[in-house]
Amino acid sequence: MTFPNTAVLYLRTYQKTPDKMKYVIVTPGGTVQYDVPIMKVQAYSLDDIFEKRLPMLIPFYIFSHEKGFPEYNSNEQKLVELKAEYQKILERLDELEQQGVIGAFDKRTIIELSGDVVKEIAQKYENVQKGVGDMMSGALIETSARTILNQGIKQGISETKKQTALRMLKMGKLTIEEIAECSELSVAEVEQLAGLQTV
Repeated sequence: MTFPNTAVLYLRTYQKTPDKMKYVIVTPGGTVQYDVPIMKVQAYSLDDIFEKRLPMLIPFYIFSHEKGFPEYNSNEQKLVELKAEYQKILERLDELEQQGVIGAFDKRTIIELSGDVVKEIAQKYENVQKGVGDMMSGALIETSARTILNQGIKQGISETKKQTALRMLKMGKLTIEEIAECSELSVAEVEQLAGLQTV
């Protein structure tokens, strides 16, 4: 049996937080133990997260700012800087999606979880919640709107292809295969349209 690489993720760390812990497996044949590294979210910069392809850490990135919440909440300029950082996160997530590193569903999940984490840990800081939380909510709405638009475009293109194929069928001058090639539909789709015409 092959054991996968393991790590423990700490969202909050202190001076006494170790860099590794022991993993102990007790078996009938004896005890096996090995070191497991501790990943400390606060030790990862935004560049680290994106360069090392660790997008699953993004929802927890806000923990690295937790100590600054009182200042962000009372200082408009500091809050603007924090929001700019989250705007950069959203832009870099868009880039990862365009590069095919993450899918639309992954991106949406990261954004949604980020918003949930901000709301949870910044409960006492209304300006932080509104500033960053609303930004993530807005990004979610935009992502949903883009998905609906893309679905609509695809559906519209598909309908246009079907209409083109139906006109060709009515003309009766081309074979099913030729209509399929011209309309960019499959032969089966054209046959189905031809069957509907004769019903």
